[in-house]
Amino acid sequence: MATIKLTTEGFKEKFFDFTKTQEWAYKGEKPAIIDFYADWCGPCKMIAPLLEELSDEYAGKLDIYKCDTEVEQELSSVFGIRSIPSMLFVPVGTPPMMQAGALPKDAMVDIIHKELLKATV
Repeated sequence: MATIKLTTEGFKEKFFDFTKTQEWAYKGEKPAIIDFYADWCGPCKMIAPLLEELSDEYAGKLDIYKCDTEVEQELSSVFGIRSIPSMLFVPVGTPPMMQAGALPKDAMVDIIHKELLKATV
């Protein structure tokens, strides 16, 4: 499995339609990570292979999406993205959590297990 490209419209369909309500209500059935990135961003390029690796390791348990902040400015604005990369960790049943910066693999795995898969394991 590979990371999935995410558009603003895709976010509204798969996650949450912020144009209709302000109260978070995740539509998905499994946890997700959204990587807010830009093609010119060095740290974003550094973590891209890690995200692909995690996508393979956790296939079927969670989905990993990539959102190009240059293209999807509306979605980036909704989440107040000011620095990239920024990761939105989306558990099932609880509000999402934002983390700015390029995280190492052990930190990502820790968050995946403690925050995203805790209810599904």
